[in-house]
Amino acid sequence: MTQALKNDMPKHFQTISPVDNSVYCERSYNDVSDIEAVLSSSAKAERNWRKTPLSERKPMLTKALEIMLSWTDAMAEELTWQMGRPISQAAGEIRGLEERARYMLDIADDALADIVPTEKDGFVRSIKRVPLGTVVIIAPWNYPYLTSVNGIFPALLAGNTVILKHSHQTPICADRYAEAFKEAGLPDGVFQNLDLTHSDTEILIADSRVDFVNFTGSVNGGHAVQKAVSDKFIATGMELGGKDAAYVRADADIDHAAENLVDGAFFNSGQSCCGIERIYVHADVYDSFVEKFAQITKTSYKLGVPTDANTNIGPMVRTSAADFVRAEIQKAVDAGASMMIDESLFPMSKQGTPYLAPQVLINVNHDMSIMTEENFGPVVGIMEVSSDAEAVNLMNDSDYGLTASIWTKDISTAEILADDIEAGTIFTNRCDYLDPALAWTGVKDSGRGCTLSKLGFETLTRPKSYHFRIL
Repeated sequence: MTQALKNDMPKHFQTISPVDNSVYCERSYNDVSDIEAVLSSSAKAERNWRKTPLSERKPMLTKALEIMLSWTDAMAEELTWQMGRPISQAAGEIRGLEERARYMLDIADDALADIVPTEKDGFVRSIKRVPLGTVVIIAPWNYPYLTSVNGIFPALLAGNTVILKHSHQTPICADRYAEAFKEAGLPDGVFQNLDLTHSDTEILIADSRVDFVNFTGSVNGGHAVQKAVSDKFIATGMELGGKDAAYVRADADIDHAAENLVDGAFFNSGQSCCGIERIYVHADVYDSFVEKFAQITKTSYKLGVPTDANTNIGPMVRTSAADFVRAEIQKAVDAGASMMIDESLFPMSKQGTPYLAPQVLINVNHDMSIMTEENFGPVVGIMEVSSDAEAVNLMNDSDYGLTASIWTKDISTAEILADDIEAGTIFTNRCDYLDPALAWTGVKDSGRGCTLSKLGFETLTRPKSYHFRIL
């Protein structure tokens, strides 16, 4: 890199709050000298941390979790100001962090236990799960604690050191982890965080001292990560978003399906990788479902300033994101789609702001990008289908495959359909939820690898075989 280019690199960044467009925080980027210091410290700490018994690691991590939980109110308010989630809902993310962290703490002894084959005379044999080394976690802003905890706690429990690079929209979340781990007594260098530009992030993960990268973000970001580590033989975990589909069968409980799918589509202003973005409804119940869905949307949501306790749908993260969704809606309408929601019902929804009303589109099809490309906003398309087979074909007609949901009273048929749906998680009669006992994984452009569950530890360790002959 030339000196002129180095001089042009940004020295600091601002977190602009979607609440009121104010500067919520401002700080300097870490530079390459900071990267070197952090990597050196991490490599040194890893040698001792991997030898620290799990029985000692667990209490420290449990204490760190308890410390973070004691900050719930402050962390919730910070979330609201950083990314716009209503204060009435923000604390729910901290509860989700607790659920996931406690589950991984609870299963760590079993998940990390040695594998011992059947006895063989004259030999002692086992397979140990050993840590990879230094794990870099690159986390997004939309669920800044829930996406990061998926990697942080199991990585540390497994004996790895962790370097967290969080979104510039939610940098205080990384600070909270660092403060809690320090107060809990984790040794220096075991957990560190950096604020980096994209180019310096690539320098970090390309370094030979980084042994695994856990990335949550866009498909383009995933390609950049893979390219940056391509000269090394290391694995990466990729959670790259989705175009999550739902199918409402003719035998579904329409009231239950509509209520839950509205929430699945519009919670967090639709800014969720596993949020519902497209719904296919059997013709026998299409009209009644659409009417119920639209009515719930009109009457159940108050779009407003997220610091107001009465608000239950806040702004999108930034005006440019809202403008993108507005443009996608207009493209669909221009192509023949119909809007079911009168935007005037949501007075806060205004051009040139991140405040955007929830929208329901009908008369949609797969020639429209609204049904095929990730919108990441408060809009959903509803399409009529005539059979299970048509619904499954349309659900699979996507570059993504994170989650999908089937709404039916026939669980046996749901399982048969689920076998043919290309997604990492298939729900029945629920959606937009992550169970820490199950592997969180995707197919196609939704990524690869998995976090959480017992399987989540396998991506953060490698097997090492011990084959001892007794003389």
